[in-house]
Amino acid sequence: MAAAELGLSPGVPVGASLIDAYAGALGTLGLGLTKGTKTQRGGEALAGRLALIAGTSSCHIALRPEACFVPGVWGPYFGAALPGLWALEGGQSAAGALMDAVIARHGAGPDLIAEVASQGTRPAALIEAHLAEMKAETATLTAGRHVLPDFHGNRSPLAAPWRKGAISGLSLAAGRDDLALDYLATVQALAYGTRHILEVMAAEGAPVDTLVVSGGLAQNALYLREHADATGCRILVAEAGEPGLLGAAMLGAVAAGAQPDLVSAMAAMSGSHRQITPRGGAIATYHDRKYRVMRQMQADHAVYKDIMES
Repeated sequence: MAAAELGLSPGVPVGASLIDAYAGALGTLGLGLTKGTKTQRGGEALAGRLALIAGTSSCHIALRPEACFVPGVWGPYFGAALPGLWALEGGQSAAGALMDAVIARHGAGPDLIAEVASQGTRPAALIEAHLAEMKAETATLTAGRHVLPDFHGNRSPLAAPWRKGAISGLSLAAGRDDLALDYLATVQALAYGTRHILEVMAAEGAPVDTLVVSGGLAQNALYLREHADATGCRILVAEAGEPGLLGAAMLGAVAAGAQPDLVSAMAAMSGSHRQITPRGGAIATYHDRKYRVMRQMQADHAVYKDIMES
């Protein structure tokens, strides 16, 4: 009956479908694995990796050989992405959408968008070039500008939809310099949100040392650099243009018998990648301080809520 409704011949193998983020995780978590990787259900080879599927919002997916319960992180889900493994899923309700909103609400935003349209480039490219004109080491430009990224609530790990965002350190400036600072501080705040997720996972026995990034923000060099430096994790970025479609193709390869199992398919089909290494040293210390500020802002906003509701 199913074959008839789908217009297929009976007996045609069909791979089970996955939600888009999980397909992206499947298409990227195998980056750099040796073909023929044989581990117990693939768990040891994938432990320590987290798939960061980053676009309008972001999804953080890690696979573990054992069940691990992390407050504010969904799961663990058994067999949700790979048979025999437990999936942990965190996320941010707004990522690329927040970066866009910071540009759209700023006084210098319309001129930037007009320049983007005339040059056929991306806002991130213009802002990154402008930051480089402001200072050789752009990461430290935000010592006095801090963003609380919970503009659309906090999905993980606070799991608090009531939370809102904030920008601290504003002046009367309204030009391109000021917009660039807002944008950079926002990108950094998103990286600190990822760091917060990683911290609570590590505290419950699921440490991560590698972020495998896909989605639209995998093309944003500033986003990738700040995530590496702020979390201390190495970043792997797939050269494949559509990791989600690649993950679906892996399911099809296993269903068709072209690959013996999904771990083998991931090792054989993930393709090439590039790596970004955290810089450490003074940059890491700077991000440690900025991270403490963001966490303090989250604590302060909880106090404001209590005051207004008392």
